[in-house]
Amino acid sequence: MTTQPADIQTPRLNVAAQTFEIIPDADMTVDVRHGGKASEIASGLKTTVLLFKDGDAKLCLVTTHFGPSIPVNVSKLFRETLAEDLEIPVSSVLIFTSHNHTSVAFASNGVLAYNAYSNPAPEPELLPIGVEFLAALRECASRLEGKLVPVSVSWAEGHEDRITYYRKGRREDGTTYLMREEDRELLGEDYQGDVDYQAPLVVFKNGEGNAVAALVQFTGHPVTAYHPENTVVFGEWSQVACDLVSEELDAPVGFLQGCAGDVNSKEMFTGGVERSTEFGEMLGSSYLEALKDLQKCDRQGMDCSLETVRLPLAPLPSILSLENEMKEIDDFMRRAEAGDEDTLQCVGQNFAKGLSPKYRAWLISLVRPWNLWAMELHRSDKEGSLPGYQEMEIAVIRLGDVGIVGLPCEPFQNIGRLIRSQSPLPLAIPCGYMNINHGYIADSENLGDNEYMSAHHRYTKFRAPLQSPAGDVLAEEGVKILKEFSNGI
Repeated sequence: MTTQPADIQTPRLNVAAQTFEIIPDADMTVDVRHGGKASEIASGLKTTVLLFKDGDAKLCLVTTHFGPSIPVNVSKLFRETLAEDLEIPVSSVLIFTSHNHTSVAFASNGVLAYNAYSNPAPEPELLPIGVEFLAALRECASRLEGKLVPVSVSWAEGHEDRITYYRKGRREDGTTYLMREEDRELLGEDYQGDVDYQAPLVVFKNGEGNAVAALVQFTGHPVTAYHPENTVVFGEWSQVACDLVSEELDAPVGFLQGCAGDVNSKEMFTGGVERSTEFGEMLGSSYLEALKDLQKCDRQGMDCSLETVRLPLAPLPSILSLENEMKEIDDFMRRAEAGDEDTLQCVGQNFAKGLSPKYRAWLISLVRPWNLWAMELHRSDKEGSLPGYQEMEIAVIRLGDVGIVGLPCEPFQNIGRLIRSQSPLPLAIPCGYMNINHGYIADSENLGDNEYMSAHHRYTKFRAPLQSPAGDVLAEEGVKILKEFSNGI
């Protein structure tokens, strides 16, 4: 879309939005990977659909508290269906999840993007709730076209420093680990480390000055109510915060998750629904405080572009190191399956004491196929045939003075910081968990470590490790496009 000079008297951007809620049944699968069932339904799960129109261009954003990540085959079906209903390109339909782990599965055969590199994902076999969700999306889409109204765009940036912590720990010997709640408590009273405190919100108002819709963002895994062996269904603190803002504005509110690959909410596995609700009230109050300082955008209209970015990949580890790891993996699994409570560390991964040994054995079993794959490539002299990059499709959006960069992965915090610091627009909102999930993507400063997030290639089927500048290229491309969108305005 070609950007025209701003005309602040005549809004160019039109917006419509609607929120729907689905309450899952108690017997629904909460994690398609291991078939667990919910122990409690603590709340319904909400989704807000927003439709934007500028001239002939349209953009549909689906922001949902369902699912930590939508499988690649399910996302494809949802996006293609909405695009057909709205008569817009698939590239103009974007799905953002809050990365809520206290959710349910949409399909019996869902495949995450990082497990679909070797074999294409099959057509999704939607479970009843997946069918219900798609029907609700389509109903929203059918109504939004007729509800579009001209809007102005305003924004503010709140501050929230009470609910998250930096979860990549570093030991005295330089090795790293995923910092669980029990590890966090050892570092002192209410440790939080280096985390982002920004809590931005964007409000779209009609000619009477009333809110039509809003978007909010925050950076942190919403896992306060989560326990993988005793999973409840709950919208987590992200949904609680959105409900508070929605009530205040009397308008639908969509949530965008920040670059939270190395940032957790506090009290994972221990906090529960009540504590998560308190965290949501804290975040919500920060948004409400920021509402007092809304700034109206000078720029008008909308731009949106999807671009393919190539992330550089490194060579495989040596076969000797892979073989040594296999011995460690097999020994760990044998001991864990036998009930050994001392099975807490394996090939750089660390596990919480609150997880059963058998569950730890299952978690490390997910690493084993990658080692076998890499070893076979070495033995067949095919390691040199691997691609030198992994392609990822990012979305870059401009709404007035606000830039949004959506990434299809779990990006580390520094990637979002690069986007914010280099953006030419007054407010830049970096987001992960868009459309599909390629897994954890580290920035250049976090390469070479062996803990869960930095070495997440171990959980893929199959991708080589990242190589510098790694996820920084996502930020660089996003900023480049934002600068193109802001030229001449």
